Amino acid sequence: MPSLPVALLFGVYLGVLTGIIPALVAWVLGFLFKYLTGVTLPGFGVVVLGVALAGVNGGLLALADPSITGSANAPTILVALLVIMMMVLYAHSKGDHLGATMPRKLSLRKLGERTLALDLIESVGSNEVRVRVTGEVADVEGYPPLPDDLRAEIRAGEWTFPADLDLPALERRLAERLTNEYDLGDVSVAIDERGRATIAAAPPFSGLSKRVESGKRAVSVDALVPTGLARGDVVTVVTADAQIRGTVLSGRSERGGGGSPSQNTPADAAEAAPETEPQLPQSVRAPTTTGGDGQVTVSVGRTDAEALLRSDWATIIVEARGTRREYALISLLRRAGKRFRRITVRAGSELTGQSLGTAGLRDRFGVVVLAARDGSGWEFDPPGTCSLDPGTELYAVGTRDALDELGEAIA
Repeated sequence: MPSLPVALLFGVYLGVLTGIIPALVAWVLGFLFKYLTGVTLPGFGVVVLGVALAGVNGGLLALADPSITGSANAPTILVALLVIMMMVLYAHSKGDHLGATMPRKLSLRKLGERTLALDLIESVGSNEVRVRVTGEVADVEGYPPLPDDLRAEIRAGEWTFPADLDLPALERRLAERLTNEYDLGDVSVAIDERGRATIAAAPPFSGLSKRVESGKRAVSVDALVPTGLARGDVVTVVTADAQIRGTVLSGRSERGGGGSPSQNTPADAAEAAPETEPQLPQSVRAPTTTGGDGQVTVSVGRTDAEALLRSDWATIIVEARGTRREYALISLLRRAGKRFRRITVRAGSELTGQSLGTAGLRDRFGVVVLAARDGSGWEFDPPGTCSLDPGTELYAVGTRDALDELGEAIA
C-alpha cells in the first residue's frame, strides 16, 4: 500500500486526467444556458453530472459508498473526486460568465472588428468616446519635421467621436480632422482599445497659397479688425473707392491677434529693445482675432485685388451666414436618439438584388433611406424601385441598434 502523500498525489493526477471531459461538458452547459435563456444552471446539478460522467457509482453518493471509503485506495479516489468537482465548478462558472457577456447578435464582420474597450465607452458616455494622444507626435519619414508649437498643440489635443465607430473608422476620422484643422501635409494615426492615439504627422506643404481658390488673389489690408473674425468668414471690404466682397484667409490684431497670450510680445521685452530696431509684428496661430487695429488678408478676384492694393485703410463688415439648417436638423435627430450612417451593399448579403420597396427597410428595420448612390451618382429620396445591387451606397437614419441590424443584413 503506498504512503499517504503518494496516494494524494496520485489522486490529484487521476482527478485531473478524469475530469477534463466533465469540465468541458460543464463549461458548454453553463455557457448555453446563460446565453440562450439567461438562467444560471445550478452548480450542484452540474457537479453531480460531472462526477457521474467521471464514472464513479452514481455521482456524489460515491463519497459514502463503503466499497470506496473502506478500500485501500480510498484517499486516492476521494482526492480524485474532489479535483473533478473543483474542475467542474470552475469550468461551469467560466462558461456562465462567458454566456452573460457574449453579445446576442454576432456576425463574422463584427468578430473581425477592432473596437474600444467597453468600460472606456461607458466611462465617457453612451454616445461619445474621447480620444487622446499618447507619447510624442512623431515625424513622417521623408518630410520636414513638425514645428515645435504645432507638435505641442496636437499633443495636448483631445477629440470626441460617436461611440459606435470601430477603431479603423476612428483612425480615419481623427486623421481627417487633423488634416483639416492643421493643414497637415500627411498624417498617420493608430488608436488602441483604450482610446490612446499614436500620431505621426508632416507639416503643411504650403501656407497661404493652399487656401486661395483658383482664379483668386490674396490681398492684405490695414483695417479695424472685428473681434472674433475667423478664417473662412465672408466679409465686405469698404475702401474709399469700392466695396469688395471676399473670404477671410487670416487676420491679426495689433493688440494680440488671436487668443494665445504666449505668442504676443511681452511689454518688458519691447521696452528693453533698442529704439532704432523696429518691432516686427509676430504671426499668431489663433482661430479668431481679438479686435482692434490690425491687418486682414482676404481672397478676392483679380480686378478687386488691384483696387484693394491702392487703398491705405479699409473698413471690414462681416456678413451673416445664418443658421445652417442641416446642422439644426442633425441636432434635432440626435436629441430624438437617431443617427446617420452610410452603408454599402455587399455581394451575397441577405437583401442583395431586392428593391427598396420589396426589402421594406422602414417596416423591417425601422430606418429611413435618405439617399442612394449607384453608378449614375447620388439620388436623394430614392423611389421604391431603387435596386440594392452590390456596391450601392445608402445614407440611412434610425436608431443605433436599427442601423446595426441593417448593416448586418446588407453589408
